[in-house]
Amino acid sequence: MALSNAGTGIELANPPSDGISNLRFSNHSDNLLVSSWDETVRLYDASANVLKGEFKHGGAVLDCCFHDDSSGFSAAADNKVRRLVFSHGKEDILGKHDAPVRCVEYSYVSGQVITGSWDKTLKCWDPRGASGQEHTLVGTYVQPERVYSLSLVGNRLVVATAGRHVNIYDLRNMSQPEQRRESSLKYQTRCVRCYPNGTGYALSSVEGRVAMEFFETSEAGQSKKYAFKCHRKSEAGKDIVYPVNSIAFHPIYGTFATGGCDGFVNVWDGNNKKRLYQYVKYPSSISALSFSRDGRLLAVASSYTYEEGHKDHEPDAIFVRSVNEVEVKPKPKVFANPNP
Repeated sequence: MALSNAGTGIELANPPSDGISNLRFSNHSDNLLVSSWDETVRLYDASANVLKGEFKHGGAVLDCCFHDDSSGFSAAADNKVRRLVFSHGKEDILGKHDAPVRCVEYSYVSGQVITGSWDKTLKCWDPRGASGQEHTLVGTYVQPERVYSLSLVGNRLVVATAGRHVNIYDLRNMSQPEQRRESSLKYQTRCVRCYPNGTGYALSSVEGRVAMEFFETSEAGQSKKYAFKCHRKSEAGKDIVYPVNSIAFHPIYGTFATGGCDGFVNVWDGNNKKRLYQYVKYPSSISALSFSRDGRLLAVASSYTYEEGHKDHEPDAIFVRSVNEVEVKPKPKVFANPNP
Protein backbone atom coordinates (compact mmCIF):
# COMPACT_ATOMS: atom_id res chain seq x y z
CA MET A 1 0.00 0.00 0.00
CA ALA A 2 1.48 3.32 -1.10
CA LEU A 3 0.78 6.88 -0.04
CA SER A 4 0.31 9.55 -2.71
CA ASN A 5 2.31 12.74 -2.30
CA ALA A 6 0.70 14.41 -5.30
CA GLY A 7 -1.46 16.59 -3.07
CA THR A 8 -5.21 16.87 -3.17
CA GLY A 9 -5.54 17.66 -6.89
CA ILE A 10 -6.85 20.81 -8.58
CA GLU A 11 -9.58 22.66 -6.68
CA LEU A 12 -12.52 23.68 -8.88
CA ALA A 13 -13.45 27.36 -8.94
CA ASN A 14 -17.01 28.44 -8.03
CA PRO A 15 -17.84 25.54 -5.70
CA PRO A 16 -21.23 25.13 -3.97
CA SER A 17 -21.70 27.26 -0.84
CA ASP A 18 -23.10 24.42 1.30
CA GLY A 19 -22.75 20.66 1.68
CA ILE A 20 -22.05 18.68 -1.52
CA SER A 21 -24.50 15.78 -1.72
CA ASN A 22 -23.12 14.13 -4.86
CA LEU A 23 -20.95 14.55 -7.94
CA ARG A 24 -20.80 12.49 -11.11
CA PHE A 25 -18.72 12.47 -14.25
CA SER A 26 -20.41 12.24 -17.65
CA ASN A 27 -20.13 9.02 -19.69
CA HIS A 28 -19.11 11.13 -22.71
CA SER A 29 -16.65 13.80 -21.52
CA ASP A 30 -14.98 15.33 -18.48
CA ASN A 31 -18.17 17.21 -17.62
CA LEU A 32 -18.99 16.92 -13.91
CA LEU A 33 -22.48 17.30 -12.41
CA VAL A 34 -22.67 18.42 -8.76
CA SER A 35 -25.67 18.63 -6.39
CA SER A 36 -25.64 20.57 -3.14
CA TRP A 37 -27.54 21.59 -0.04
CA ASP A 38 -27.19 25.18 -1.31
CA GLU A 39 -30.20 24.32 -3.57
CA THR A 40 -28.19 24.15 -6.80
CA VAL A 41 -27.06 21.68 -9.42
CA ARG A 42 -23.89 22.81 -11.17
CA LEU A 43 -22.26 21.58 -14.37
CA TYR A 44 -18.46 21.91 -14.65
CA ASP A 45 -15.91 21.09 -17.30
CA ALA A 46 -13.59 19.42 -14.79
CA SER A 47 -10.46 19.30 -16.96
CA ALA A 48 -10.77 23.00 -17.94
CA ASN A 49 -11.92 24.08 -14.42
CA VAL A 50 -14.91 25.99 -15.83
CA LEU A 51 -18.44 26.32 -14.39
CA LYS A 52 -20.66 25.78 -17.46
CA GLY A 53 -24.10 26.15 -15.90
CA GLU A 54 -26.21 26.19 -12.76
CA PHE A 55 -29.83 25.52 -11.83
CA LYS A 56 -31.44 26.81 -8.62
CA HIS A 57 -33.99 24.55 -6.89
CA GLY A 58 -36.69 25.10 -4.27
CA GLY A 59 -34.80 23.17 -1.61
CA ALA A 60 -31.60 21.24 -0.92
CA VAL A 61 -30.58 18.97 -3.81
CA LEU A 62 -29.78 15.50 -2.49
CA ASP A 63 -28.64 13.76 -5.70
CA CYS A 64 -28.07 14.25 -9.43
CA CYS A 65 -27.19 12.16 -12.48
CA PHE A 66 -26.52 12.70 -16.18
CA HIS A 67 -28.96 11.97 -19.01
CA ASP A 68 -26.61 12.98 -21.81
CA ASP A 69 -23.56 15.24 -21.87
CA SER A 70 -25.54 18.47 -21.44
CA SER A 71 -28.60 17.39 -19.47
CA GLY A 72 -29.37 15.52 -16.28
CA PHE A 73 -31.83 14.81 -13.49
CA SER A 74 -32.02 15.96 -9.90
CA ALA A 75 -33.56 14.72 -6.63
CA ALA A 76 -34.48 17.45 -4.17
CA ALA A 77 -35.75 18.05 -0.65
CA ASP A 78 -38.76 19.93 -2.09
CA ASN A 79 -39.99 16.41 -3.08
CA LYS A 80 -39.54 17.10 -6.82
CA VAL A 81 -37.75 15.22 -9.58
CA ARG A 82 -36.42 17.54 -12.29
CA ARG A 83 -34.89 17.23 -15.72
CA LEU A 84 -32.23 19.92 -16.29
CA VAL A 85 -31.14 20.85 -19.83
CA PHE A 86 -27.98 22.93 -19.48
CA SER A 87 -27.58 23.57 -23.21
CA HIS A 88 -30.90 25.47 -23.24
CA GLY A 89 -31.10 26.62 -19.60
CA LYS A 90 -34.42 24.77 -19.38
CA GLU A 91 -35.92 22.59 -16.63
CA ASP A 92 -38.99 20.33 -16.46
CA ILE A 93 -40.54 18.76 -13.41
CA LEU A 94 -40.91 15.03 -14.11
CA GLY A 95 -42.99 14.56 -10.96
CA LYS A 96 -42.84 14.38 -7.21
CA HIS A 97 -42.70 12.16 -4.16
CA ASP A 98 -44.47 12.69 -0.81
CA ALA A 99 -41.19 13.41 1.01
CA PRO A 100 -37.66 14.52 0.04
CA VAL A 101 -36.18 12.62 -2.91
CA ARG A 102 -32.87 11.12 -1.79
CA CYS A 103 -31.57 9.32 -4.91
CA VAL A 104 -31.83 9.50 -8.68
CA GLU A 105 -30.41 7.18 -11.35
CA TYR A 106 -30.84 7.08 -15.14
CA SER A 107 -30.92 3.67 -16.80
CA TYR A 108 -29.35 3.72 -20.24
CA VAL A 109 -30.74 0.19 -20.70
CA SER A 110 -34.42 0.99 -20.06
CA GLY A 111 -34.38 4.73 -20.81
CA GLN A 112 -36.07 5.36 -17.44
CA VAL A 113 -35.29 7.61 -14.51
CA ILE A 114 -35.43 5.85 -11.13
CA THR A 115 -35.87 7.79 -7.89
CA GLY A 116 -35.85 6.75 -4.24
CA SER A 117 -37.40 8.83 -1.49
CA TRP A 118 -37.78 9.15 2.24
CA ASP A 119 -41.51 8.50 1.56
CA LYS A 120 -40.47 4.79 1.42
CA THR A 121 -41.11 4.42 -2.30
CA LEU A 122 -39.18 3.89 -5.49
CA LYS A 123 -40.56 5.53 -8.64
CA CYS A 124 -39.75 4.97 -12.31
CA TRP A 125 -40.28 7.77 -14.83
CA ASP A 126 -40.18 7.93 -18.61
CA PRO A 127 -38.54 11.28 -19.42
CA ARG A 128 -39.71 10.97 -23.04
CA GLY A 129 -43.35 11.32 -21.91
CA ALA A 130 -45.21 14.60 -22.23
CA SER A 131 -44.81 17.02 -19.35
CA GLY A 132 -46.93 16.25 -16.32
CA GLN A 133 -46.68 13.51 -13.72
CA GLU A 134 -49.45 11.30 -15.14
CA HIS A 135 -47.61 11.11 -18.46
CA THR A 136 -44.15 10.37 -17.15
CA LEU A 137 -44.70 8.12 -14.09
CA VAL A 138 -44.22 4.46 -15.08
CA GLY A 139 -44.63 2.87 -11.64
CA THR A 140 -44.41 3.28 -7.86
CA TYR A 141 -42.87 0.52 -5.76
CA VAL A 142 -43.24 0.48 -1.98
CA GLN A 143 -40.02 -0.09 -0.01
CA PRO A 144 -39.64 -1.41 3.56
CA GLU A 145 -38.12 1.89 4.76
CA ARG A 146 -36.72 5.26 3.60
CA VAL A 147 -34.46 4.92 0.56
CA TYR A 148 -30.83 5.90 1.28
CA SER A 149 -28.92 4.74 -1.80
CA LEU A 150 -29.50 3.27 -5.29
CA SER A 151 -27.20 1.68 -7.85
CA LEU A 152 -27.67 0.25 -11.35
CA VAL A 153 -25.72 -2.21 -13.47
CA GLY A 154 -27.32 -3.45 -16.70
CA ASN A 155 -30.88 -4.54 -15.83
CA ARG A 156 -30.10 -4.86 -12.12
CA LEU A 157 -31.12 -2.24 -9.57
CA VAL A 158 -29.98 -2.36 -5.94
CA VAL A 159 -31.99 -0.35 -3.38
CA ALA A 160 -30.58 0.23 0.12
CA THR A 161 -32.95 1.61 2.75
CA ALA A 162 -33.09 2.52 6.42
CA GLY A 163 -33.37 -0.49 8.69
CA ARG A 164 -30.51 -2.17 6.77
CA HIS A 165 -32.82 -3.55 4.06
CA VAL A 166 -31.49 -4.25 0.55
CA ASN A 167 -33.86 -4.97 -2.35
CA ILE A 168 -32.54 -6.22 -5.69
CA TYR A 169 -34.74 -5.70 -8.77
CA ASP A 170 -34.69 -6.71 -12.41
CA LEU A 171 -35.71 -3.56 -14.36
CA ARG A 172 -37.63 -5.76 -16.82
CA ASN A 173 -39.97 -6.90 -14.03
CA MET A 174 -40.35 -4.36 -11.24
CA SER A 175 -43.51 -5.89 -9.76
CA GLN A 176 -41.48 -7.31 -6.88
CA PRO A 177 -37.82 -7.59 -5.88
CA GLU A 178 -35.82 -10.43 -7.39
CA GLN A 179 -34.11 -10.73 -3.97
CA ARG A 180 -34.83 -9.25 -0.55
CA ARG A 181 -31.80 -9.07 1.70
CA GLU A 182 -30.58 -7.57 4.91
CA SER A 183 -27.25 -5.75 5.02
CA SER A 184 -24.50 -7.94 6.43
CA LEU A 185 -23.22 -4.86 8.30
CA LYS A 186 -24.71 -4.11 11.71
CA TYR A 187 -25.06 -0.36 11.27
CA GLN A 188 -26.90 2.07 9.00
CA THR A 189 -26.13 1.90 5.26
CA ARG A 190 -24.50 4.97 3.71
CA CYS A 191 -23.80 3.95 0.11
CA VAL A 192 -24.35 1.05 -2.29
CA ARG A 193 -22.54 0.71 -5.66
CA CYS A 194 -22.74 -2.19 -8.14
CA TYR A 195 -19.59 -3.85 -9.48
CA PRO A 196 -18.93 -2.78 -13.11
CA ASN A 197 -18.86 -6.48 -14.12
CA GLY A 198 -22.44 -6.92 -12.87
CA THR A 199 -21.75 -9.74 -10.38
CA GLY A 200 -22.60 -7.93 -7.14
CA TYR A 201 -22.32 -4.74 -5.11
CA ALA A 202 -20.31 -3.00 -2.43
CA LEU A 203 -22.17 -1.49 0.53
CA SER A 204 -20.77 0.87 3.15
CA SER A 205 -21.98 1.79 6.63
CA VAL A 206 -21.68 4.60 9.16
CA GLU A 207 -19.41 2.35 11.22
CA GLY A 208 -16.24 2.25 9.10
CA ARG A 209 -16.94 -0.94 7.15
CA VAL A 210 -17.59 -2.07 3.60
CA ALA A 211 -19.34 -5.32 2.60
CA MET A 212 -18.59 -7.00 -0.73
CA GLU A 213 -21.73 -8.85 -1.83
CA PHE A 214 -22.66 -11.09 -4.78
CA PHE A 215 -25.97 -11.51 -6.63
CA GLU A 216 -25.49 -15.26 -7.18
CA THR A 217 -27.59 -16.96 -4.48
CA SER A 218 -25.93 -20.40 -4.67
CA GLU A 219 -23.74 -21.52 -1.81
CA ALA A 220 -20.66 -21.10 -4.04
CA GLY A 221 -21.73 -17.57 -4.99
CA GLN A 222 -22.41 -16.52 -1.42
CA SER A 223 -19.15 -18.05 -0.15
CA LYS A 224 -17.26 -15.24 -1.94
CA LYS A 225 -18.78 -12.42 0.11
CA TYR A 226 -16.84 -10.68 2.85
CA ALA A 227 -16.62 -7.40 4.76
CA PHE A 228 -13.67 -5.31 5.91
CA LYS A 229 -12.92 -2.44 8.27
CA CYS A 230 -11.75 0.92 6.94
CA HIS A 231 -11.72 4.66 7.72
CA ARG A 232 -10.81 4.25 11.38
CA LYS A 233 -7.84 5.05 13.58
CA SER A 234 -6.51 4.21 17.03
CA GLU A 235 -5.99 7.06 19.46
CA ALA A 236 -4.90 6.54 23.07
CA GLY A 237 -5.89 2.89 22.83
CA LYS A 238 -9.37 3.68 21.50
CA ASP A 239 -10.69 2.84 18.05
CA ILE A 240 -12.17 5.95 16.39
CA VAL A 241 -14.59 4.91 13.64
CA TYR A 242 -15.81 7.10 10.75
CA PRO A 243 -18.77 6.75 8.37
CA VAL A 244 -17.91 5.60 4.83
CA ASN A 245 -19.94 8.03 2.72
CA SER A 246 -18.98 7.11 -0.82
CA ILE A 247 -17.84 4.26 -3.05
CA ALA A 248 -16.67 4.71 -6.67
CA PHE A 249 -15.51 1.94 -9.00
CA HIS A 250 -12.71 2.46 -11.50
CA PRO A 251 -14.24 1.89 -14.97
CA ILE A 252 -11.21 0.07 -16.41
CA TYR A 253 -9.75 -1.99 -13.57
CA GLY A 254 -12.81 -2.64 -11.35
CA THR A 255 -10.88 -1.51 -8.26
CA PHE A 256 -12.71 1.02 -6.13
CA ALA A 257 -12.23 4.12 -4.00
CA THR A 258 -13.94 4.81 -0.67
CA GLY A 259 -14.33 8.20 0.98
CA GLY A 260 -14.90 8.66 4.70
CA CYS A 261 -15.60 11.27 7.34
CA ASP A 262 -11.91 10.98 8.29
CA GLY A 263 -11.07 13.04 5.17
CA PHE A 264 -9.26 10.14 3.50
CA VAL A 265 -9.77 8.48 0.12
CA ASN A 266 -8.58 4.87 -0.05
CA VAL A 267 -8.30 2.70 -3.18
CA TRP A 268 -9.00 -1.03 -2.83
CA ASP A 269 -8.50 -4.18 -4.86
CA GLY A 270 -11.62 -6.12 -3.89
CA ASN A 271 -10.58 -9.36 -5.62
CA ASN A 272 -7.26 -9.58 -3.80
CA LYS A 273 -8.61 -8.00 -0.59
CA LYS A 274 -5.88 -5.36 -0.49
CA ARG A 275 -5.63 -1.61 -0.08
CA LEU A 276 -3.71 -0.25 -3.06
CA TYR A 277 -3.47 3.41 -2.13
CA GLN A 278 -4.29 6.14 0.33
CA TYR A 279 -4.35 9.74 -0.89
CA VAL A 280 -3.27 12.62 1.29
CA LYS A 281 -5.88 13.81 3.78
CA TYR A 282 -8.50 16.24 2.48
CA PRO A 283 -9.62 19.32 4.44
CA SER A 284 -13.01 17.86 5.42
CA SER A 285 -15.20 14.74 5.24
CA ILE A 286 -15.37 13.04 1.84
CA SER A 287 -19.04 13.28 0.88
CA ALA A 288 -18.83 11.99 -2.72
CA LEU A 289 -16.42 10.45 -5.26
CA SER A 290 -16.52 9.82 -9.01
CA PHE A 291 -14.05 8.48 -11.58
CA SER A 292 -14.16 9.91 -15.11
CA ARG A 293 -15.30 7.62 -17.94
CA ASP A 294 -11.71 6.61 -18.82
CA GLY A 295 -10.54 6.43 -15.18
CA ARG A 296 -7.92 9.18 -15.69
CA LEU A 297 -9.55 11.61 -13.25
CA LEU A 298 -11.05 11.27 -9.78
CA ALA A 299 -13.42 13.96 -8.49
CA VAL A 300 -13.48 14.31 -4.69
CA ALA A 301 -16.06 16.30 -2.70
CA SER A 302 -14.44 17.55 0.51
CA SER A 303 -17.55 18.62 2.39
CA TYR A 304 -18.51 18.38 6.05
CA THR A 305 -21.46 15.96 6.48
CA TYR A 306 -22.52 17.12 9.97
CA GLU A 307 -21.67 13.78 11.58
CA GLU A 308 -20.58 15.78 14.66
CA GLY A 309 -23.40 18.37 14.47
CA HIS A 310 -22.89 22.09 13.92
CA LYS A 311 -19.27 23.17 14.24
CA ASP A 312 -16.75 25.32 12.42
CA HIS A 313 -15.50 23.49 9.35
CA GLU A 314 -13.47 23.99 6.20
CA PRO A 315 -15.29 25.43 3.15
CA ASP A 316 -16.98 22.91 0.85
CA ALA A 317 -14.69 22.13 -2.08
CA ILE A 318 -14.36 19.91 -5.15
CA PHE A 319 -10.95 18.55 -6.06
CA VAL A 320 -10.11 16.85 -9.36
CA ARG A 321 -6.99 14.74 -9.31
CA SER A 322 -5.14 12.90 -12.07
CA VAL A 323 -5.11 9.17 -11.44
CA ASN A 324 -1.87 7.25 -11.93
CA GLU A 325 -2.12 3.62 -13.00
CA VAL A 326 -0.12 2.50 -9.97
CA GLU A 327 -2.88 3.84 -7.69
CA VAL A 328 -5.73 1.83 -9.25
CA LYS A 329 -4.30 -1.16 -11.15
CA PRO A 330 -4.43 -4.48 -9.28
CA LYS A 331 -1.02 -5.86 -8.50
CA PRO A 332 -0.38 -9.33 -9.92
CA LYS A 333 -0.31 -12.11 -7.38
CA VAL A 334 3.21 -13.36 -6.81
CA PHE A 335 3.43 -17.14 -6.49
CA ALA A 336 6.47 -18.72 -4.90
CA ASN A 337 8.41 -21.01 -7.19
CA PRO A 338 8.08 -24.53 -5.74
CA ASN A 339 11.34 -25.56 -7.38
CA PRO A 340 13.88 -22.79 -6.73
